[in-house]
Amino acid sequence: MKLTHEHKQLVQTTTQIIAEHINPYVDEWEKDGIYPAHQVMKKFGEAGLLGIGKPEEYGGLDLDFSYEMVFSEALGDIRANGVSTSIGVQTSMCTPALAKYGSDELRRDYLAPTIAGDLVGCIGVSENSAGSDVAQIRTTARRDGDDYVINGSKMWITNGVQGDWICLLCNTGEGRGHYNKSLIIVPLDTKGVSLSRKLNKMNLWSSDTAELFFDDVRVSARNLIGEEGRGFIYQMEQFQEERMFAVARNIRVLDVIIEETSDYTASRSVFGKSVRDNQVVYHKLAELSSEVEAVRALLYSTAERYLEGEDVTKLASMGKYLIGKLAMKIPTECLQFWGGQGLMNENYISRAYRDLRLTAIGGGANEIMLEVIAKYMGIHPGKG
Repeated sequence: MKLTHEHKQLVQTTTQIIAEHINPYVDEWEKDGIYPAHQVMKKFGEAGLLGIGKPEEYGGLDLDFSYEMVFSEALGDIRANGVSTSIGVQTSMCTPALAKYGSDELRRDYLAPTIAGDLVGCIGVSENSAGSDVAQIRTTARRDGDDYVINGSKMWITNGVQGDWICLLCNTGEGRGHYNKSLIIVPLDTKGVSLSRKLNKMNLWSSDTAELFFDDVRVSARNLIGEEGRGFIYQMEQFQEERMFAVARNIRVLDVIIEETSDYTASRSVFGKSVRDNQVVYHKLAELSSEVEAVRALLYSTAERYLEGEDVTKLASMGKYLIGKLAMKIPTECLQFWGGQGLMNENYISRAYRDLRLTAIGGGANEIMLEVIAKYMGIHPGKG
């Protein structure tokens, strides 16, 4: 993936917004357990960054996917993954299927204002009894005349407290798990939608993650994205972009961790020399940086193939698996070099250590990624 002057300009715009409007406030937002999503989304929307690859007629820039990737990577400069995750939901998780398969009416009503930053979106897949195993979701949408009547619940919903609408995966038929699902847009102020609770998490404190309930929620059948029964397929396509977002954002976060650990260990003196001057330390930092660059190379190769229209499920899953492993390894090994300071919440390494632990779980656990990869390799003992 070759980066042009235009790519670099987009990154510069992104990092300027982060430096001026986000990072000065993230400590406060983390303490409050929420950040002003509409305010922040509007800043990015005004800069055209919430619809980089989306159609111009709905306010997007209609640029190719490589620009989405450099934007996602630049979000890794945000010093709280709760904020960058929320933005990623808006750009890469709740809108791809809407942009590709939604009716003109749906795209006018939901995609355009979401790209502008006037609406905040959510993606509703996971449930208490169905996380990585998407086929097992229980939420239903029953057709009743010109409406769907929705019942069920969704768990771990990013933007669930402040969001305006949710791209909801639900069962619209009785058939096999992969062919009985649909994606339906549900405004979160619809009668019967209730916020059960804002979740108290070990990480992503500034992200308003919620449990939502749907009790006889009635929405127009026009809110169906694409064709009924194709929702599982659409969601698998969305997962490709979600997983590439996770890789892109987190390789930059890992870069920052390594850079700051290098600086700190150079300034910390133990037994008459800097900590970094110990071979075990500078060798470890060199090793970790090499591993991050290897995953970056895989990401860029995957993005190139995605641009060419290839199914990159296997490669995206490989990237997600590898970044999940590094997200556990690198913060742990770097924090060790900080000593007691690494345990202080005032230091970014402590927050990064907590935030990055999600990477090997959210958006498909590492074990699920290996299942997907094995199926695409043709070595899985079960059916593909």
